Amino acid sequence: MSDPHSAAAEAHEGPIKTPRQLIWAVVASFVVPIVIIVLLVKFVVMGDRVGAGTSAMDAQSVAQRIAPVARLELRDASDVTTLKTGEQVYQMVCGACHNSGAAGAPKLGDAAAWAPRIATGYEALLTSALKGKGAMGAQGGGDYADLEIGRAVVYLANQSGGKLEEPAAPAAPASEAKQ
Repeated sequence: MSDPHSAAAEAHEGPIKTPRQLIWAVVASFVVPIVIIVLLVKFVVMGDRVGAGTSAMDAQSVAQRIAPVARLELRDASDVTTLKTGEQVYQMVCGACHNSGAAGAPKLGDAAAWAPRIATGYEALLTSALKGKGAMGAQGGGDYADLEIGRAVVYLANQSGGKLEEPAAPAAPASEAKQ
């Protein structure tokens, strides 16, 4: 008969039977992941590399990369020469939605869609533009003065069958008028 302990020992024995196999298993457990990581890094950074013969380091390319992201523009709100026309504001802000009818915006020139809105009057239309309505965000307090937004409202309404008067620009202060 065979020894019960030797049968149990053979059943629990692992794949590593010699010290040499143990050393190889330990080395492989460190080397294989490192090789995989190195190959992954090489794959990720692989691509077009800048070298001789490219324009990546010329003065214009460098200046473009380091150019400021934003700029500050100071405007005098009382200077009527800096105010945009209604058409200019419409083209820059309103046209994106009102030209195509995006998000339910009534299209420029659609008299049927604009008639009930125009009937509410200029003040109601201006309030909707300044405070926002539906999917249209509020335009008040943004890049344009309320007068400029008002001009855009009048432009949009008049192009769509309205007969609204364009809001007047503020009068120049008395100190400037004397000069």
